[in-house]
Parts: sequence; C-alpha cells; structure tokens
Amino acid sequence: MRWMSVPSPIGDLVLTADDGRLSRLEFGARQRRAGESGGRGPRVVGPPSPDEPVLAAAAEQLQAYFAGRLTEFDLPLSMAGSEFERAVWAELSRIPYGETRSYGDVARAVAGDVGASRAVGIANNHNPVAVIVPCHRVVGANRKLVGYGGGLDRKVFLLELEARVQLTTAGLFAP
Repeated sequence: MRWMSVPSPIGDLVLTADDGRLSRLEFGARQRRAGESGGRGPRVVGPPSPDEPVLAAAAEQLQAYFAGRLTEFDLPLSMAGSEFERAVWAELSRIPYGETRSYGDVARAVAGDVGASRAVGIANNHNPVAVIVPCHRVVGANRKLVGYGGGLDRKVFLLELEARVQLTTAGLFAP
C-alpha cells in the first residue's frame, strides 16, 4: 500500500493506492500506524509516496476540483465492497456535478425500492473514496442535509463549491 497526504480547503486528504489504483480517500491529517488501535484516520505504513503515479494524478485532479476546474474525476479505482455497495457507488458516480439525489432516489435506481434507503445510507458511509465517488451529493428525502462521514461542514462546503462553479460556468457570476 502506498499513500500520501494532500492539503485541501476541507482539511488534509489522505490517499492510498494498491496495485496502481486509488483505494482510499480519507479525511484528517492524523494517520495510524499498522496495528495501532483507536483514533480516527487511515492506517498507513512507511513514508509517503508522492511519486506513485495514481496518487500524483489524484492529487492533481483534487486540486483542479477544488479550484473549480474539474467536474468529473478520471482515476483507476480499487473499491472493495459488497455487490450492493459497489452498485450504490456506481450510482453515486452517475449523479451529475452540482446536483443532488435523495437516498430514496439512489435506492430506487439501485434496488427498485425506496425502502432500501437505509441500506444506501450504510453503503454511502462505507464509500472508500469520498469526493472522488461523490457521496456528498446524496441528501435526505426532503432535500435536507443529513449524514456525511466527513462531517456536515465538509458536505456543505463541497455542495456549495459545486453550486458556485455551476453558476460561474453558466455565466451568471462571471467577472
């Protein structure tokens, strides 16, 4: 496993890669060493690997995203999860930049039943590459902001960033 930390407007993002594919994006600057218990943050071993091609590409794309120059990520991913989780993550990737969907919308698309909303929420929480796979674009049934593993403040920031970029791109607030 290779890793690196990337500064961002929502705090440091810790990226990990396995076999040339991005496998995790986690929030927080504090990393745990393998075998260390407690605390939050990803487990990393050894020194950072900023020369790992997929990590360098992810860092570059994240910088462009936060600068409002990138609306869709193009990275090889390695996402371990159940068949249902992978289906949810695939559906999240189809939510257009600057738009939101409710948990019920995602449940209907994946399972054909809004009753699977809680299961979608659990899969959303297990998303190993937040931001890249845009779980922040999922909202409550009444479009209320609910739940986000990175904290609601980060979710608000990401949604406001995308809304601002959409408005600027549409020419409404262009200088």
